[in-house]
Amino acid sequence: MSRFEAEISEFIWNTKYRVRDDGNIAEACVEDSWWRLARALASVEPENQEYWAQCFYRNLEDFRFLPGGRILAGAGTGHQVTLFNCFVMGSIEDSLEAIFERLKEGALTMQQGGGIGVDFSSLRPAGSGAQHSGTIASGPVSFMRIWDAMCATLLSTGSRRGAMMATLRCDHPDIEHFVEAKRDPAELRHFNLSVLVDDNFMRAVDADADWPLVFPERQLQARCQNRGRGERVVRRWSGESEPQSCRVLRRVRAQALWRKIMRAAYDVAEPGVLFVDQINRHNNLNYREQISATNPCGEIPLPPYGACNLGSVNLMCFVREPFTGRARLDREGIAHCAAIGTRMLDNVIDLSQYPLPAQEVQARGCRRIGIGITGLADALIALGLHYDSNAAREIAAEVLQTLRDSAYRTSIALAKEKGSFHFFRRDAYLASADILALPESLRRGIEALGIRNSHLVAIAPTGTISLLANGVSSGIEPVFDFQHRRRVLTADGRYREFEISDPSFRLWCARGGNPEALPPQFVSARQLSPRAHLLMAAALQPYVDNAISKTVNIPVDFPFERFESLYRQAYKLGLKGCTTFRPNPITQSILTSVGEAPASHCCDIEREGE
Repeated sequence: MSRFEAEISEFIWNTKYRVRDDGNIAEACVEDSWWRLARALASVEPENQEYWAQCFYRNLEDFRFLPGGRILAGAGTGHQVTLFNCFVMGSIEDSLEAIFERLKEGALTMQQGGGIGVDFSSLRPAGSGAQHSGTIASGPVSFMRIWDAMCATLLSTGSRRGAMMATLRCDHPDIEHFVEAKRDPAELRHFNLSVLVDDNFMRAVDADADWPLVFPERQLQARCQNRGRGERVVRRWSGESEPQSCRVLRRVRAQALWRKIMRAAYDVAEPGVLFVDQINRHNNLNYREQISATNPCGEIPLPPYGACNLGSVNLMCFVREPFTGRARLDREGIAHCAAIGTRMLDNVIDLSQYPLPAQEVQARGCRRIGIGITGLADALIALGLHYDSNAAREIAAEVLQTLRDSAYRTSIALAKEKGSFHFFRRDAYLASADILALPESLRRGIEALGIRNSHLVAIAPTGTISLLANGVSSGIEPVFDFQHRRRVLTADGRYREFEISDPSFRLWCARGGNPEALPPQFVSARQLSPRAHLLMAAALQPYVDNAISKTVNIPVDFPFERFESLYRQAYKLGLKGCTTFRPNPITQSILTSVGEAPASHCCDIEREGE
């Protein structure tokens, strides 16, 4: 019996996740895919493998738990692929040899299906001289074009379409070039771009102060002249283990630079902003890591060569008695699903292959995983709650706390059973901000037994896997629309369009509800204020030790001044980053509904960033 209620869901399973051998069908139904995955993940258990296979299968059944796309596609197939969606590449030393070595590593990672993040801040600004060779630097953006061409070349070989994130510090001398880069429709099309914004810059913006653009002095040619009259500042620079003496090359007004960033985001949806000090303050491994990049959709901040695998609890599966006065969430069921999912994702680390040895060292050293939720918006509708309400945010926060506590409790038990992650240092770990915020019982457990995984919670966009799960709303995003069309790129390079109706809408209609008179909780993305998006993310952020992928949908006619204030609000709310999407001529629409064409650009079905 088919588990698919939507045509697009069966299409995605059939084209992306169904295993075939030499043209013969190896998996006749989606249950076969779940068994393949369950048995593969159970195969690394030291004992009771059949028991765990049964547990894992039940967790996957009916799309209750949705592992990331690389896990679904690769586990148990025997293919030489990674099961990780998310990587950050090594720091780029500023030499031609090192640059092209990192390019090669990026190509090998993407060839196996991993999306990558790259911090280009270590590359000298355009026009500066090299210390030894005497050559003139072309700047970070010029090298990003080489990465972009590499990604396009891999596409031409039939590899899965790659997703990349490029980051650059807000005090790098080429920051303005980076900010403006994607105004050209042909420029850096395979990249998402994000500016690394620190606390000092935000204070300078508030004070309308000057902002120095700097670069480590030892990497600049001695005879290089600049307008800073020899001024030096000390910075903790990307790729450096110790603070560096940096030369001030020029100064700009902080507010002017901020407005350039905001205007580019308003006009062409990029760059996004990563609040890098907030990321590092809330890094459970801040005693050994300095993070300056994320995976392509931003939910996993990672150190050089860091990797993380993802999975999501489908909340729609845990709504009991929907659309009634007794509608409620099965909290125990969510906790159990998260507990089994945590064990499954931990096993992925041992089952997976790695494109590079350094990635395996990092992955096994910290055993990062990112378990999160999807279907939040549909679950809220079935519970009778408006997305933009205090009640909805309170329920969502309670769910995330339940999920976080279950994941941490499981990881503590796994440490007792299998050992803590290699980089675990008890006192330093217990002193980190997010661990200090845990319930005392969990802190005592970590102190006594250790913990298996350094990080456990992330909210991914889940674009493709949510469509696989009968079109449930993705991640914590609101429902795009209750009936719309979705374009999908097929294997022959053509687009196919599917009619989609939302699961909560289908359920409402199936139970006799009038589709022409929907209750007020049936609210779509375009009916919500941008602030509603921020408030939902802010309600959940305290329970997320990695980060949240969230795109704030912006109406075409939204005033620029109000748009700019959204990013300041995101910073003040304690978010780790902010990405917006306002329809414009450069970005392309994936979702369409009558009279509307806004869509998130960060994770379309071809880039599959779940």
